[in-house]
Amino acid sequence: MKTSWRSASLVASAAAVLALTTACGQDSPPAASQNVGATAAPGDYGSIGSGTAGAAGGAATGQPAAPSASSPSNPAGKLSVSTAEKVGKVVTDSLGLTLYRFDQDTEQPPKSNCDGDCAKTWPPVPADDAEAGEGIDKALLGSVTRADGTKQLTVGGWPAYRYAKDVNAGDVKGQGVGGKWYALAPDGKKAQGGAEAGAEGGGEAVQAGLSTRNDAKLGEIVVDKNGMTVYRFKKDEAWPKPVSNCSGECLEKWPLVEPVDFADTKGIQKKGYMIFDRTDGKGKQQTINCSPIYTFAGDKAPGDINGQGVGGTWFAVRPDGKLVGASEK
Repeated sequence: MKTSWRSASLVASAAAVLALTTACGQDSPPAASQNVGATAAPGDYGSIGSGTAGAAGGAATGQPAAPSASSPSNPAGKLSVSTAEKVGKVVTDSLGLTLYRFDQDTEQPPKSNCDGDCAKTWPPVPADDAEAGEGIDKALLGSVTRADGTKQLTVGGWPAYRYAKDVNAGDVKGQGVGGKWYALAPDGKKAQGGAEAGAEGGGEAVQAGLSTRNDAKLGEIVVDKNGMTVYRFKKDEAWPKPVSNCSGECLEKWPLVEPVDFADTKGIQKKGYMIFDRTDGKGKQQTINCSPIYTFAGDKAPGDINGQGVGGTWFAVRPDGKLVGASEK
């Protein structure tokens, strides 16, 4: 018996859907799906700090800091070393405000990649009057010329910044923000406490691109290379292919996890581990079991779980990609 072209087409379409389903590790499609490129309503991605506080710190308030505390016009003055709880030794300015470094900058040669709105949140530290105080090696201090012609302080080659939400001496609210901002240690490296430091102390964390940790409240959850909790958005799609429904302002609060080679993971399920191209021009994003994954800007330090349950749509992730504390529907 001959098969019509229509029947053949239907068979081919069904086979293609089945292949995608198998690749993404789903047994059946979700009860309802959203259009590709749809974005979350404002209330769906929540306010920074509106989730559950983690063991390493309480939820952030999300309130803007007093504008004068980290103003670009504030001189650095005599730098010193302070010890911040769960962060370790950090460089502070003459007002006791913590100095930070940005992972997207470079140290050789020194270059700042934080301008515009970024520099409003992370004011560059002027280099002109900075001087080494107790605990600071003068030889590690330098400067870099920014795009606007001003001189910015460098420590160990890394451009130095303050954080607009640090309003009191000793604040370290910028630690770990976006998985890219870290307090400056006296040697110019990232201040990350002693949990992951080398045997001799003071070294930078050596951790897989994605791995797991046991949280006292949530159990085994996925974390990124900086130890920051990884989350999923319930309004995203994994079947028949990954689709992120978080873009624009949402992505500012929930930065996407960029591709991580599976060889650079530890304890993560391989089935459905893939990357996909976003539809908003933000490049590629990593998935676990085909579900897009993110970090949370409201998590300030490794161990924070401030994003858990935000808006009833954001949840930490199990090693197999499942949501922590929520159903998949």
